[in-house]
Amino acid sequence: MKILMFGRGVIATIYGWALERAGHEIEFYVRPGRAATYGEAIDLDLFDTRRRVWGQRVVEQWPVRYREALEPDHDFDLIVLSVPHHRLAEATAFLAPRVGQATVLVFGNIWTEPPAAIGALPVDRIAWGFPQAGGGFGADGVLRGGMLPSAIFGTLGQPPTDRERAVRQAFREAGFRPKERPDFRGWLWVHFVSDAGLFSQGLRLGSLSKLAGSTSDFREALLTGRELLPLLKARGIDLRRHRGGVLLFRAPTWLMAPVLAWLTAHVTPLRVNFEAHSHPDAEEPREICRDTLAEARRLGIAVPRLEAAEPNFAREGTGRV
Repeated sequence: MKILMFGRGVIATIYGWALERAGHEIEFYVRPGRAATYGEAIDLDLFDTRRRVWGQRVVEQWPVRYREALEPDHDFDLIVLSVPHHRLAEATAFLAPRVGQATVLVFGNIWTEPPAAIGALPVDRIAWGFPQAGGGFGADGVLRGGMLPSAIFGTLGQPPTDRERAVRQAFREAGFRPKERPDFRGWLWVHFVSDAGLFSQGLRLGSLSKLAGSTSDFREALLTGRELLPLLKARGIDLRRHRGGVLLFRAPTWLMAPVLAWLTAHVTPLRVNFEAHSHPDAEEPREICRDTLAEARRLGIAVPRLEAAEPNFAREGTGRV
């Protein structure tokens, strides 16, 4: 399969590397002028848990190919679109007249209605998914992060199409285990408010990396996430369909906070993932918290902990995740 990774972010890079290793042909679309800045290879320092529970460390320099233009008559089979949710409208507007015959995998956070989030992209070309990987580029340009053996896929009330099944197969060939979420809209929104709970606490500390290993800080993050569950109900989400996703917030914090603190301090892929989120001016955490708070205010849902955290994410960030 010929695959275009849209942008050279963390998720695009990690999954592009894994898909290329499985025999797929990978290119990155980047803004004009960026290819020369990025150079011909990406330095990787990853923990890969697809075949080993505790992960296999991968340290290598990965030669990559970039393109700075995309014509409608391209021959890509799949475009992987993984951008922060607040940049999705810009990305879909660019891609809409340039989709060609490709399937577009929307692979990340969404807080609006999914059909609205894709703008003018043709609905019959869309596959929905969510990454199970993370990390960050350090000041030295090295991408440090990790990936889990699963990848999340879902649908919006319909069985997977042939295009969607082909996307799942490509990931399966790359060693990932697809996990299906039939109510993908609900799953995405549960995940979004979960991020808001964690990020609000990370922003208070200066970055998400400082949350790792701290029982007291995880407790506050869990309590913030718990108070956001009524917001999901107000948006029409049946939380009974997402028991696993909300269990983390409904379980006693005296139990879950120490577990999360221990996992992020001692399980290498998780620890590396948290440590890599160290940029104090990262843009995405602030945007997630802002948008969650704005929706709570619009619907009249009381979220005192998120309200109290607002000074930490109200200022403009200058960096990007």
